Amino acid sequence: MTQAGASVLLAETEVREAALRLQDVLRRLGRVVVAFSGGADSSYLAHAATAVLGRDGALCVTAVSPSLAPEELEDCRALADEWDLRWTTVVTAELDDPAYAANGSDRCFHCKASLMQAVEPLAGAEQATVVLGVNVDDLGDHRPGQRAAAGRGAAFPLVEAAMSKDLVRQASRRAGLRTWDKPAAACLASRLPYGTPVTLGRLETIAAAESALRRLGFRQLRVRHYGEVARIEVPPEDLPRAVAERRRVVDAVRSAGYSYVTLDLDGFRSGNLNQALPGGGR
Repeated sequence: MTQAGASVLLAETEVREAALRLQDVLRRLGRVVVAFSGGADSSYLAHAATAVLGRDGALCVTAVSPSLAPEELEDCRALADEWDLRWTTVVTAELDDPAYAANGSDRCFHCKASLMQAVEPLAGAEQATVVLGVNVDDLGDHRPGQRAAAGRGAAFPLVEAAMSKDLVRQASRRAGLRTWDKPAAACLASRLPYGTPVTLGRLETIAAAESALRRLGFRQLRVRHYGEVARIEVPPEDLPRAVAERRRVVDAVRSAGYSYVTLDLDGFRSGNLNQALPGGGR
């Protein structure tokens, strides 16, 4: 066997063993309510939980609020149909919380507290544990929401199974899930610099701009909101196309209500705005 072949075999073994570890974690939990946002992590967790525990043992719940992009809600609905998930939605009202709307560096704490408050009655009725799609790579970033969820009894099965983002994607691909390469899609409030209040109007403007860019074929993107200025982030490999299609890009973003459109030459970076925090958010 070649060295490359041995590496591929090792990778496949690692993915299979990670999937088995996750199955063991889920069996130990017994019954779960999955916080299902439609991203690669929560989608894999929802699919695995349903496969291991059955539809009766796994309830998948999508939190609906202005911070969830409309396309993401529709994709959750479609995935639930495709995978025969037991799925429902809950409405969260984080915008009603002044601490969340102020958009301090602890915004995610208040968001997850609102999520837990909404799903806890469902978990109680199911006699189940709330589980979130947090992977081990997430532990190194500024994620106060994890602290809020864990403090209210949520579990992180992917972390317990020692699954990184790459392992989740590879395991999803191995399971035939179309979400294996789905671009990361954090909540829309993450496009606002800390200290800029979160408002319904701002979230709607961001959502409209990003939807318009997706219709142009850009899959991975962020529209960072700076008042009348939109700062677009796309992966470095998409920068030449964004420049070549400058007129269409500008028109798309201006149609959402922005006056000025800029392109970040550093390219897309998940958690970009955390760099403004002490220590870069770490």
